[in-house]
Order: sequence, then C-alpha cells, then structure tokens
Amino acid sequence: MRVMLLIAHGSRKQAANDEICRLAQRVQALSGEDYAAVVAAFLECAEPNIQQGVEHCVELGATEIVAVPYFLAAGKHVALDIPGELACARAGHPQLSIEMSQYVGATAAMAELVLSCSGQRA
Repeated sequence: MRVMLLIAHGSRKQAANDEICRLAQRVQALSGEDYAAVVAAFLECAEPNIQQGVEHCVELGATEIVAVPYFLAAGKHVALDIPGELACARAGHPQLSIEMSQYVGATAAMAELVLSCSGQRA
C-alpha cells in the first residue's frame, strides 16, 4: 500500500500546523488511487514528527512511503535534515520502501502558482 508522507517544517503556532493537516486531507482527496493515505508530519516544532509520521503510515498498512518535502527551496532541511530522518526510518523498517520526492518548490508548476497568487492568472 502506497502512502504519502507530507513533511512540513512545523510551527509553534498550532493554526499553521492545522493548515498543513488540512492540506494533507485535500491532497488525499485529489490523489484518487495513487495514495491510500496522505499523512502530515513535521520536521520540528510540532507533532507528529517524521518518525511518528512513518509509524502512523506503518499502522495504516503502508508498504511504500513517498515523502514529499513541503518546502520552497533546497536549504539545509531539504538537503540534509529530512534525508537523515528518512534514513533513520528506513533503518527501523527495512521491509518498507521509503523514498523522498522532489521538494514542492522545485516543481515546474511553481511559476504558474506564483502568478496565480498575484492575480495575474487564475
């Protein structure tokens, strides 16, 4: 079973974390049969953290996890921290396929999204 782990930074403000959880629900609704579930997790400042998120995926029956970094740029968190957390998760679950996708900011659609936010395109 394929599950998406949507990884955001995390915030001390619960409303910001709740926004990510709602995004995960919307992504799941749009994913059709691509993902059995979409689980939100946070790198820091909030729970579930990445390890807890992976455990939740396992509880749901995941055999494959696609970790999607919800970050705009390839800074330290995308380049080092998230891969390090995923390596620890792989070590704890050798039977599980855990892969990291490109981060959200690297997608080709980002320029269109920026324009749509500015009111130039819908």
